[in-house]
Amino acid sequence: MLRLEAVSCTFPAAAKRVIDGLNLHVHEGEILALLGESGSGKTTTLKLFNRLVEPSAGRVFVEEEDVTAVDAVALRRRIGYAIQQVGLFPHFSVAENIGVVPRLLGWQADAIRARVDELLALMNLPNDLGPRRPSTLSGGQAQRVGLARALAARPHVMLLDEPFGAVDPVTRETLQVEYRKLHDALGLTTVLVTHDVTEALLLADRLAVLHEGRLLGLGTAAELLAAPPHPQVERLLAMPRRQAEAVQRRLSGQRA
Repeated sequence: MLRLEAVSCTFPAAAKRVIDGLNLHVHEGEILALLGESGSGKTTTLKLFNRLVEPSAGRVFVEEEDVTAVDAVALRRRIGYAIQQVGLFPHFSVAENIGVVPRLLGWQADAIRARVDELLALMNLPNDLGPRRPSTLSGGQAQRVGLARALAARPHVMLLDEPFGAVDPVTRETLQVEYRKLHDALGLTTVLVTHDVTEALLLADRLAVLHEGRLLGLGTAAELLAAPPHPQVERLLAMPRRQAEAVQRRLSGQRA
């Protein structure tokens, strides 16, 4: 479905490669989480798939098509993309934000209105939210609108970069559950960048752990926990357990 073959990326301002000989295959219908510390290359890897970043070497495939054979703008319009900052256009209404890609693709006005109404319902947002400006929304509402916009043109592929990172923990948990249901119901293929190991363990079918632009481990959580391929992978995936044990000690009155 999505594939990187020996991909490297070198940015002019960087003294070293940001991505170094990366091979990665995202299976159709799965959620693949990209994990790793800041600067490990997660977001750069994500952006390779919609050509917001171009590789210095190697090949990138989306739906088995080499992305260099596709117009970059056309490619982006068929891929859903949502980020932590949401990036809603402040002078557009909610409905206009959701309908922006269908409008660029030449959809008729009636079809866009129907799609906006459908997505508001799908995202558990009230229909009367459509005329409002993004500045009037709560953080959770804005994230839902951002996801609705990413889904508006009925993409098969979704790229999510810390999409739930800017909301409170309760809203974040709700959005995680809702997105997993949407992903399965719509038959999507999703690449998720997250710093939250627990989020990756709960949401993703497989995990890809990156370090300095290289792949340290790839597999299901059970596979990586049972046989960690690298000490960094073991430390990273053990973090939720360490935190849960620390919380339990605090609750029982013990010192860490």
